[in-house]
Amino acid sequence: MTDFPIPFEDDDLFASAGLRLTVDLTALTENWRDMARRSGAARASAVVKADAYGMGIEDAGEALYMAGARDFFVATVDEGVTLRLYAPEARIFVLSGIWPGTERRFFENDLVPVISSDEQLAFWMAVLADYGDYPCALHVDTGFNRLGLGMNDAIALADDVSRPASFAPVLVMSHLACGDDPAHTMNKRQLESFRRVSAAYEGIDASLAASAGIFLGEDYHFDLTRPGIALYGGEAVNDLANPMRPVATAEARIIQVRTVQAGETVGYGRALQLRRESRLAIASAGYADGYMRSQSSGGVPLRQAVPQGGQGFIAGQKVPIAGRITMDLTIFDITDLPENAVRAGDYVELFGKNVPVDDVARAAGTIGYEILTSMGLRHERRYVAEE
Repeated sequence: MTDFPIPFEDDDLFASAGLRLTVDLTALTENWRDMARRSGAARASAVVKADAYGMGIEDAGEALYMAGARDFFVATVDEGVTLRLYAPEARIFVLSGIWPGTERRFFENDLVPVISSDEQLAFWMAVLADYGDYPCALHVDTGFNRLGLGMNDAIALADDVSRPASFAPVLVMSHLACGDDPAHTMNKRQLESFRRVSAAYEGIDASLAASAGIFLGEDYHFDLTRPGIALYGGEAVNDLANPMRPVATAEARIIQVRTVQAGETVGYGRALQLRRESRLAIASAGYADGYMRSQSSGGVPLRQAVPQGGQGFIAGQKVPIAGRITMDLTIFDITDLPENAVRAGDYVELFGKNVPVDDVARAAGTIGYEILTSMGLRHERRYVAEE
C-alpha cells in the first residue's frame, strides 16, 4: 500500500487506453456520398456487416443513415436487429438468409432475408404459407460458386405461375468474383449472365456491384449498388490509386523504450540481429488485437517472399517493426528518430492517415478487409465528426 494520497478522477478511457481506435464519421459519410455519386442513376446502399467492418455498427450505421442511406446489408440477423435501432426507416437485407427459429426476429424487426439456396427457398415458401406476404431478396449465382440459386432455377422461378402469390421478391442480386481486377474477362461473363436474370425479374430492383463493381462503370450498376470496403477507406480495385478517405486510425501505447547494443537479437526466435546500437519502442499491440504476426520483420515465412515487414508511424516518421509480433506486444525500431522523440506513454499509429490500412495488409500478406475486421476487443473507440 502507498503512504500518499492518490487523487481519483473520472477516467478518460480513450486518453488512457493501451489501444485506441479513432473512427472519422465524416470521412465515412463522405465516402458513402462519393460512392453514391459514382453509382450514377443507381441508389447506393451501405454494407455494414462484420460490425461495420470493425468500426462499430451502431455509430457507423447511424451516421450512414443520417447521411441518407436507406438500404443496408448485414450478414446476420443479430446485426440486423442491432442496426434497426439506428436506422428506423431503412430497408435492411440479411445476407445469410432466414433459418428455422429466426422468423420472429425477422418479422419483429422488419428485416429482409436474402434467399440463397434451394433449402432456404423451400423453407421461405413454407413461412409465407403461415405468415402471408413478406418481402425477400434472391441471391443468384452467376459464376462465383459461393452462395446463390442456380441461374436456370432462378429464371424458371420467375416464370413459375404456380408459385405462391405471397412470394414477392423486392431485389434480385449477384456478386462479382473478380471485380477488383477490371480487365478480367470474368466480369463481362457475369454481367451478361446477370442481365438474363434481371430481365426475368423485370420491375424488381437488381444489384450486382459491390465497391469494386461500382468502379467498373454504369453497365454494372443496375438499380442498387452495395459499397462496403470503400466506405471504410479501403482499396477496392487492384493497382488503382485509392480515392477514398481513411476512416480508421489505430494506435498503441509505447510501454517502454530501450537501447540495445549491436550484435544482440530481438524477440522470439532471435528473429532479428541488430547491426548497430538501436533504440527500440515496445508497443501494446499484438496479434490478439488483429495486428498480424505475418507482418513481422523476420522469423515468419512471408518475409521470404516479401522482404519488408510492417511499419508504424510516430514522431512524424514511419518506423519498421523489429523482430516478431507477439500476442500483446510489437517492437518498433526508432533508432533513426531524434533522441527523446519517443517516450513511454506516447502512441504509435498502426494504421490510419499516415500508414494506409492496405499497406499494413500487404506487409501481412492479406487484404485491408481482414485487418479492419480482425481488431480485437481491447481497442477503445472514439468517434469524431465535423460539425
